Amino acid sequence: MRHLYPIALCVALVACGNEEHEDLRNWMHENTKDLKGNVPKLPPVIPYQPVPYVTDTLMDPFNAAKIEPESKRGGSGTGKAGALQPNFEARDLRNSLLEKYPLESLKMIGYLNVGKQPLAVIQVEQHVKQVKIGDYIGQDFGIVTQITEQEVTLRELIQDSAGDWSERTSTLQMQAKEGSKK
Repeated sequence: MRHLYPIALCVALVACGNEEHEDLRNWMHENTKDLKGNVPKLPPVIPYQPVPYVTDTLMDPFNAAKIEPESKRGGSGTGKAGALQPNFEARDLRNSLLEKYPLESLKMIGYLNVGKQPLAVIQVEQHVKQVKIGDYIGQDFGIVTQITEQEVTLRELIQDSAGDWSERTSTLQMQAKEGSKK
């Protein structure tokens, strides 16, 4: 008898549940009978075709010839640019302080005329140096070609991405003193 009460209770709940939501089930059936799923077909799968990568005609991007200039590697020094190619060994022998800094960090702070020879006073960090025509300054093999009271003109050698060397003219302007009006 004890086992009959739970079974009877479950049957009564199931009977009530079916009748209670019958109208909802009918409404859902009526409103969804004309609906059909509309999923477009997937495009056909194209098989993968590998493309051969031929490197015989391409330059190795990690080759020292592309990264380091030929004269630095100990080559003949007659690269694509010929006469414009700088002498790395001579720069190492000069060991000039002003060649260790980029031109943007150098300041012209003075001008001197000693024995009819113009000199420029250049400052980098806490160091002050005098330069004359023919001296080298900057990291791009810049050689001083002219010194006036207002600027130092120099010719630099720069290398492009293809490894060719070309010349450019740069100037280093006189820096105005702080607090003075120009």
